Amino acid sequence: MPRVKRGTIASKRRRHLLKYAKGFRWGRKSKFRAAKEGVYHAMEYAFRDRRAKKRERRQLFQLRINAATRKLGISYSRFINMLKKKNIELNRKVMSEMAREYPQVFEKIVEQAKK
Repeated sequence: MPRVKRGTIASKRRRHLLKYAKGFRWGRKSKFRAAKEGVYHAMEYAFRDRRAKKRERRQLFQLRINAATRKLGISYSRFINMLKKKNIELNRKVMSEMAREYPQVFEKIVEQAKK
């Protein structure tokens, strides 16, 4: 019987996982067991933080709009309420960009909402 060399699939699986652990520190980049743990945690954090990023961005947009509206003598919540009553449909991302880049245009939007 000829000799069969084993472990090609197992070594491929390990190599594949170690590729994801590239850039990790100490033994987590080269030792399979530590690398596996590190990669699994990294994937969990990536999944969680893709959702957290959306929350953080929306918070930032609200903060910028609030700062801009307070300069014009109105609070954020009142401003949003006025926009809804006037059926002005602009999302917070666009409004925060306008408040930062084009304050004159944003001021006109606030005046339109106040009418």
